[in-house]
Amino acid sequence: MADRRLQVFYAVAKHLSFTRAADALFMTQPAVTFQVRQLEEQYNTRLFERRHGSISLTPAGELALSYAERILGLSDEMDTRLAEMNGEMRGSLLLGASSTIAESLLPGILAEFNARYPQVRPRLIVANSEGIASRVADHGLEVGLIDAPAKLPGLSCDVCCDDELVVICAPGYPLAELKKVGPRALVDYEYLSREPGSGTREVVDNYFRTNRVAVEHLKMQMELGSTEALKAVVVTGLGFAIVSRSAVDKEVQLGRLLAMPLNPPLRRNIYLIQVEERFRSRLVTTFVDFAKQQLKDMAA
Repeated sequence: MADRRLQVFYAVAKHLSFTRAADALFMTQPAVTFQVRQLEEQYNTRLFERRHGSISLTPAGELALSYAERILGLSDEMDTRLAEMNGEMRGSLLLGASSTIAESLLPGILAEFNARYPQVRPRLIVANSEGIASRVADHGLEVGLIDAPAKLPGLSCDVCCDDELVVICAPGYPLAELKKVGPRALVDYEYLSREPGSGTREVVDNYFRTNRVAVEHLKMQMELGSTEALKAVVVTGLGFAIVSRSAVDKEVQLGRLLAMPLNPPLRRNIYLIQVEERFRSRLVTTFVDFAKQQLKDMAA
């Protein structure tokens, strides 16, 4: 088990907030402050700059964070390996997923995995595909599930399944009269997009370019940081968006949104990424195999 002070420091460094770290650790803020102060006194250095209600890492804090990530990672690895020697499947599982996958595909996978292995503690980070790839490459996550190919060196990138993207709009929006829609026709309508760095954004932009539609000619109304945010705005009738079909099943069934296929169809791959040549515990290997099979079954 890693030093508790190091765990507390790591949480504060990641959140850059004593309050949010206290919430994440289920501790009081004074207790978190005390633990960090003890660590600073042990090494006779300041780890954080505190000014104007915000904090930032000092150079010493940056160095301590780099070691804390490795020490805590090795501590989790030790727990997992020792459990495996006793025939147990338990320990922390550090996962990351792009928002579309986290919201529409991963909940069922995690629920089923937890039912099989109740002593495993998944920790899920949600960000866009670019952010998840960066965290996996930095050894902050063991496994990532993203919807665009990882471009960073040192990552293995396996295709798990494919996913159809569709146009969505509110029932009263002009596009609602169409059964399918081509990319050139969409230039005439208000467009709501994911943010740069999103795998969905990259795939959709490439689709328009492939079909000779300049992205800058689209009537971009706003960029939003998640599929849930896109759906919430599209429901108001402000414009259309392009999202995973699996992400809007509930809204379509309730009649809040309409989903129309693109012509030609737009499909993209779902990728599972890991650091190449990194130690992979039986727990990680078991989850990877399980997730790949579940995603293939969903696609089928």
